[in-house]
Amino acid sequence: MTVEDTIGRIIEEVNRISLPGPGYTRPSYSPLETQAHAVVAREAERLGMTVSRDAASNLFARLPGRDRAAPPLHIGSHLDTVANGGAYDGQAGVAGAMALAAHFVESGETPPVDLVVTVTRAEESVWFPVSYIGSRAALGRLSAPELEARRSDTGETLAHHMRLEGGDPRAVLEGPGLPTASFIEIHIEQGPVLFDAGEPFALVSGVRGGLRYREARIEGTWAHSGGAPKASRADAVVAFADLVTALDRHWDAILADGGDLAVTFGRVDAASSEHAFAKVPGRLAFCIDIRSGEDGMLERMDAILQREIAGIEERRGVRFHMGPQSRSRPASLSAGLNRRIGEASAALDLKPRTMLSGGGHDAAAFAAAGFDSTMLFIRNWNGSHNPDEGMDEKDLALAVRALAAAFADRQADGGARLPRKAFPIEKA
Repeated sequence: MTVEDTIGRIIEEVNRISLPGPGYTRPSYSPLETQAHAVVAREAERLGMTVSRDAASNLFARLPGRDRAAPPLHIGSHLDTVANGGAYDGQAGVAGAMALAAHFVESGETPPVDLVVTVTRAEESVWFPVSYIGSRAALGRLSAPELEARRSDTGETLAHHMRLEGGDPRAVLEGPGLPTASFIEIHIEQGPVLFDAGEPFALVSGVRGGLRYREARIEGTWAHSGGAPKASRADAVVAFADLVTALDRHWDAILADGGDLAVTFGRVDAASSEHAFAKVPGRLAFCIDIRSGEDGMLERMDAILQREIAGIEERRGVRFHMGPQSRSRPASLSAGLNRRIGEASAALDLKPRTMLSGGGHDAAAFAAAGFDSTMLFIRNWNGSHNPDEGMDEKDLALAVRALAAAFADRQADGGARLPRKAFPIEKA
């Protein structure tokens, strides 16, 4: 069976498990996510791998390596999706990890250390306002207040949903979490860089952090559209427009100075039953997502945001209520692992570029916990987190072959014996 066969079969089987379309919807800590994990467990058991789950119901499928005492190599991604997501975000990484394991089993090769296909829960923070839930739970880094976060569609707590899907929130808090090792995540690129360049995959040097206000709103004053003079209005929509245009100007200026930044108003709600054709809008809800590879930039933009809000409130007579802030820190990924994979790729006549990830990923949580962690991006078109995600499975297969070459047992090939701590090779 080829690498492509394994990839295609797993992606197809996982994507049969979904709420009705368009696209694919498997909410975090839902029975659908659990069923998708079961697909991977069955595939792993077919290959003779040992399957286990931790207190957060993350799945681990272990293939023994030559040196069982050495730190293992974890490789994987997630299987939950945003609402009406695509066929590949998360799924491709899990399928690629299983294809790598299948390569070792079916070729008769033994990896130098244990290979652990790692399928995390609840990576998509749209369902709960907490970043990297499954991976941070596995690493013993999830807090008690975070377990009380409520899911966007049901209103039930994360702890409640975790228990429903076989987890134990108390044990998650007690830890101790996975021992430090290495982690590789394969994921579709969430932008057009590789597609525009005609390149199948890339190495990732770092993951942007994010600062978010998910439940912000503006309170103005309802008024008659014809009867309220401009000077007396407190128009929530106009105030919002002021904020959007102000932050857009700051974004342009920061990019012109060479800074790294992305600003997105991902949800705008001014369409409640109170709004009408002949009314001055008195309320508007929104969310804002600020991302950067520089932690200081996130702080700078938060200060700019608060300063602009104060000015708009004074000028427009409205009040902003930003609600709770959530955030994730930028993460630097492993230069050593990237170099190793890059050298193996070169031997296959592939020359992957190194690039920054604009989106957040589990690899960042592993890096923050001290793992030697990196990512591979796979060429994608039509963006991500939408039903039209595009990926050529042959591109993913090329990345898997590069990983197989990078982590082949050199002793088995007659080369020098790998050091006891072959993973990580060196820290970034």
